[in-house]
Amino acid sequence: MNPSITESTTSQNTEEKYGERLIAEGELITFPNPRPGRQYDIHITLPEFTCKCPFSGYPDFATIYITYVPDQSVVELKAIKLYINSYRDRYISHEESVNQILDDFVAACNPLHAKIKGDFSPRGNVHTVIEVEYHQETAS
Repeated sequence: MNPSITESTTSQNTEEKYGERLIAEGELITFPNPRPGRQYDIHITLPEFTCKCPFSGYPDFATIYITYVPDQSVVELKAIKLYINSYRDRYISHEESVNQILDDFVAACNPLHAKIKGDFSPRGNVHTVIEVEYHQETAS
């Protein structure tokens, strides 16, 4: 085999890819709600969620469902995709990952209501579904 081809291929495999960089830099960004004052639901399904079990290191796979009622801000869809992809190399439990997604989501857009559901693929004959909710406090 030609050594220059091998060196070129090796350097390409060790360099950070543009997608990896975007995921690492990703944050939940928002834009103004086009209909503030009107309550409506936004449903987002993210069927390719992955993280790693903090005990075994095995990969865990899930579909993440986000349903929320925006207040003043709406989360941009590409940003949520990159944010969710950032979990792929994290050692984090099912319970903590879904709770952290909710915390970060609320911090980004302060919705009137949000529900996050993580439906994890069975592993070892165990199927886990985690659901968490947030309700914005009303001024009294």
